[in-house]
Order: sequence, then C-alpha cells, then structure tokens
Amino acid sequence: MNRRTRLGVVAAAALTLTVTAPAAGAHATPRPGTDPARATLPARDGWASEGTGTTGGAAADASRVFTVTTWEEFRDALAVPGTEPRIVKVVGTLNATAAGCAAFEAPGYDFARYLADYDPAVWGYENVVSGPQEDLRAASATAQGQAIKVKVPANTTIVGVGEHAGITGGSLQVQGVDNVVVRDLTLESPLDCFPQWDPTDGATGAWNSEYDSLVVYGSTHVWIDHNTFTDGAHPDSSLPSYYGEVYQQHDGELDVVRGADLVTISWNVFTDHDKTLMIGNSDSAGATDRGKLRVTLHHNLFKNVVERAPRVRFGQVDAYNNHFVVPSSTYAYSLGIGQESQLFAEKNAFTLAGDVPAGKILKKWKDAPVTTVGNYVNGKPVDLLAVHNAQFPEELLRADAGWTPVLRTRVDHPRAVPALVGHRAGAGRSC
Repeated sequence: MNRRTRLGVVAAAALTLTVTAPAAGAHATPRPGTDPARATLPARDGWASEGTGTTGGAAADASRVFTVTTWEEFRDALAVPGTEPRIVKVVGTLNATAAGCAAFEAPGYDFARYLADYDPAVWGYENVVSGPQEDLRAASATAQGQAIKVKVPANTTIVGVGEHAGITGGSLQVQGVDNVVVRDLTLESPLDCFPQWDPTDGATGAWNSEYDSLVVYGSTHVWIDHNTFTDGAHPDSSLPSYYGEVYQQHDGELDVVRGADLVTISWNVFTDHDKTLMIGNSDSAGATDRGKLRVTLHHNLFKNVVERAPRVRFGQVDAYNNHFVVPSSTYAYSLGIGQESQLFAEKNAFTLAGDVPAGKILKKWKDAPVTTVGNYVNGKPVDLLAVHNAQFPEELLRADAGWTPVLRTRVDHPRAVPALVGHRAGAGRSC
C-alpha cells in the first residue's frame, strides 16, 4: 500500500460515519487550502467563475459536514433542510441499485411477455407501444427513478474521500439551484432496468433508456472537477439485443440542459460510453436556453467515447486543452455543432486510430459557426474546420463562433496535453 493510499484509508477511518447533524467537534475544520472538501473554484477558471463564483459548501459549519458510506446515508445528507453551505464526503462506493432490478418491478410486469407483445412481427413499426405490459414497464421505471435520482441542494460540495470513492447506479440531479461543487468521484453510469421499445424510432426501432450519472438542469455556478465517468461493469458491449437492436440501458454520462448556465467541467475522465456529454437538450428550447448554457471544458480526457464530447446547442462553450482518445470501430464524432451553438475549440489534442479521418472530429447537426484554433491531431497541428469541410462537403461548417473566451487560468501547449491530462485527470487526483 503506497503512502497516498494509507493516508486516504486513515482519513476515511477517522471520520464520523453519520448523516445526521454531528455533534460539535465531530469534524475538525481543516486549515484553508488543505482539504479538497473546502476547495473553491479559482478566479477566472471558466464560466463558473463568472460573477459570484463557485464555492459550493466550502464555508460549511461542522454541523453541516456529513460523511456517508451508503446510498441511503447519502440521500439523507442531501435531504437535511436548509440552503446553508453543506459538505457531503463520500467514503467507498455507494450503490443505488444494490437490491437489483427486481426490487423495482411492478406486480405483474413480465419482460418475456413484454417482448412477445411488442415483437415487430406482431406489433409492427407504425405505432408506439401501449397496453398492460407497457403500463407496467412504465410503473417499474418510475419506481427505479424514485430510488436512484437524488436532488443536490444549493451551496453544496459533494466530494470523494480517498482513491476509491464513488457512486454506482445513481443519478445526481443539480436542478434549479446555484453554487454546487462535485469532485473526486467515480460515477458508474446508471443501468436502466426498464428501457422502452420504440418501434417508430428510425427504420428498425430502438430501445430508449433514461438516467444520466449527473444532470445540471436550470442551475448556475456549477463546478464539476476531477471525476471519472464510466460504464464500469456494464459496457455497451455487454448488453444483449432484442428485435435486432441493442437493448440500450445507458443514457448520457453528463448533461447540462434546460437553462443551466455558468458551468466549469475540468480535469474529468469520460470513458467507454456512447452518448457522453450533451449541452442543450432540444432544438426547440431557445426560449429557455438562448443566452445561457455557458460552459467551459478544460483538461478533460475523453477516452473511447463514441459521440457527444460534447454535442452543443445554443451555448457559448469553451473547450480547450482536452485530450480525445478516439476508438476505431464505433467512433461517430467528438464535437457536435448544433442549433445556435457557439463552440470555441482551442489547443485540444486528438489521438486518432489510423483509420479514423480527422474530418470526423466535427459533426454538423445544424448550421452554426464554430472556432477551431491550434488543435493537434496525433501530435501535429490540424485545422479541424478545414479538414471537416474538405472531407464532408455536403456538411459544410462556417467559421467564427463570434466570441473569444477570457475566463481561463492556464492554457497548455496541445503537445503537452496528453501526458498532463493522463497524469492528473480523474477521480482521486485533485491533490
């Protein structure tokens, strides 16, 4: 056991394992700058530093510092009333679905019966599914959602303690609040126990799932730092197929949607996922999203993700110094240009498999301007916009996002980014 691991174990053992308000002195207040739970977003570190900045629960009194070791304790800690600063320290891995999918099943739900009832050979592809088994599936899905979703209050820091802190199967909902910090957690994607079959989705239908590991919904001043987002024990490659389509049990890893604003996403790892990170969830949400969805992504690692790294609608998104490690067989794109988006992509590093053309890095969903400056592909400078337009002339993108980011603390040379991000990004590496 190395010195860092020993210190993490000792620190975790010394904490009072409680989710009720602890007695005075139960949690000693650390010296400023020594405890990751008390960390605040540095000045000018991305959009979340704008205005009042982002401090989360850094100023929490001892009575509002909670240490949790189970999903139930975690939910209780976040449900303690009041918006005064709070800190929730996560020790070990919290499992939101430890009881298994059967615990959520509505009486009478039968997946084999569901498959028989809605087999396209019987049901066809023209109409959405309906009837008793679909109603029971929906009821089961509601029960799972109630069990695994948890709302994060304003002025809160959630932080992992030690190198193995995380959440499996849970969905953090940062909804309609201000000033939240989430750091140092391994977040294993929730596995939807009850995906819905939609025969009208595409030419051959599709299984659609719910639940992201983390959703920022209508919230402001959110700092997401040094986390690892992963499918963990259930990669898409392990999922079965029914009706000739993958039984998709994953949604996204992180969504920033519905009027969310002023978000900094830094030093995270996003790995082994399909639809990874969405900023803006609908082309028709202009009334809510226009002028918002301002997000900074820097020093993140996107490894073996298929698409949406990110896909952007409406927002002014600053993506710099990220490293994209691109798989060969399943890759779709990295940076999605969507409705009224203003993406500024600068000094990122892309490591592409030999059969992946650089033109696929950008994807045009809707006509919108994009700025690409100083990006490197396999160690060499590449004009991402030019190669995209040359390789996909039917999907021409236009230059100049119309703004220049100024909220940055450090910008590294893209050749240094792979080693730097590989060494420092992800859960348990904030110190």
